Amino acid sequence: MQRQPIGSYEFWFVVGSQFLYGEETLAEVARHAKLMEDGLNKSHKLPCKVVYKTTAKTPLEIENCIKEANYDDSCAGIVTWMHTFSPSKMWINALNLLQKPYCHLHTQFNRMIPDTEIDMDFMNLNQSAHGDREHAFIAARMRIGRKIIAGFWEDEVVQDELASWMRSAVGAVESRKLKVMRFGDNMRNVAVTEGDKVEVQMQLGWQVNTWGVGDLIKVLDSVTDAEVDAQMEAYRSRYEFATKDLETVRYQAREEVAMRHFLEKEGAQAFSNTFEDLQQMRQLPGLASQDLMREGYGYGGEGDWKVSAMTSLIKRMTEGMGGGTSFMEDYTYHMEKGNELSLGAHMLEICPSISTEKARVEVHELGIGGKEPPARLVFEGHPGKAILASLVDMGGRVRLIVNEIEVVKPIYRMPKLPVARVMWRPEPDLNTAAKLWMLAGGAHHATLSYDATAQMLEDWCEIMGIEFVHINKETTVSSLKQQLFLSDLAWKLR
Repeated sequence: MQRQPIGSYEFWFVVGSQFLYGEETLAEVARHAKLMEDGLNKSHKLPCKVVYKTTAKTPLEIENCIKEANYDDSCAGIVTWMHTFSPSKMWINALNLLQKPYCHLHTQFNRMIPDTEIDMDFMNLNQSAHGDREHAFIAARMRIGRKIIAGFWEDEVVQDELASWMRSAVGAVESRKLKVMRFGDNMRNVAVTEGDKVEVQMQLGWQVNTWGVGDLIKVLDSVTDAEVDAQMEAYRSRYEFATKDLETVRYQAREEVAMRHFLEKEGAQAFSNTFEDLQQMRQLPGLASQDLMREGYGYGGEGDWKVSAMTSLIKRMTEGMGGGTSFMEDYTYHMEKGNELSLGAHMLEICPSISTEKARVEVHELGIGGKEPPARLVFEGHPGKAILASLVDMGGRVRLIVNEIEVVKPIYRMPKLPVARVMWRPEPDLNTAAKLWMLAGGAHHATLSYDATAQMLEDWCEIMGIEFVHINKETTVSSLKQQLFLSDLAWKLR
């Protein structure tokens, strides 16, 4: 899968000042900005490079910098900081043009006030305490969405917050380039997997298009035995074979090669299919879809292109973090009083990135669809903190719902359940979380991620200009009802 590595993106550090304080002060501002650039990059906390771009002193300088950022594909956003006092009217025309994610870093170069050395020269140089307030006003007045991070720039908490926002910003940039390939249509009569693809492209940039399953079958028939052999060797290197039915596994390998050819030809990063629309395909792609997800592709079952796209983007945002991200579905509950849990799985297609153990290749009946028993990977998700994210179409707008969860080791062995499985305890508890999820309109499909945080996804929503609903241990039914009521009113006014 060819795509731009997250580490190849940069964020432009734009420092505000003016000519009022003289050339000596401006030289010191530039020196401080360069030291901060070097310090942030050498911290190894940030997924992307900070590039000190300019000390902007005039409206034209700021405007030219913003125009350049808009058209530079390597620039994923700007980080502003007012070292001295930059009159915010200078920023109006430039901010009106800004098309990249925007973070306002409210900090200062020095950690401490130099008690015995502070004088008016020091005061005139180090004015972030009020320079940043002037800068922040104009963004508030212009109703511009931005991330505000406050604190000393060398502190770990500040760098962690900046790193998280950078990942959100890269997700926003990638969102506007995302192509989703639908092999066939949605599962019949299902509501939540539907959606307005034109509106989503306008809001999020996603290009969602459909190719007939017959087109995929033509590519499938052209796959060579040598390509299948190579894919089988890849399976053997990654997974434990717990089946002797190699012909069935080879068919999954053939399906994967064909789908990869198709995805690469169209430049798509996500795909969906449905067991109801397979035509002459012998098996529903199970192992094939799981291995493509491991590679970084997004996937959605039953034609659910929205969860496919979100899985792709969250994988992109969390690149290099290592905890794992997968397509997921709430399947059934364990309702033991005081130990209520949800069991997540799917017919076949859960990503092996969420397991710390080597997944097993197995072949079993599917039970629906009327096709051959498909090969699939069987494993358990590892314990740990995670989130579930569901993007739903509310008619005229989309809403992202995020629930914080604690994944636990499954309390049963479930030897007759031949699918990948994850067991979790949602916040604040299963019964309340289920009410909250359903009140918000959350789908039965979601993206599960151990790496993404609610804050990361909230920042992504703010950049994209969409609604965000957060369910955690403090959320109550009454508070969420009020939030959803007010949100409906606010979005109708937009």
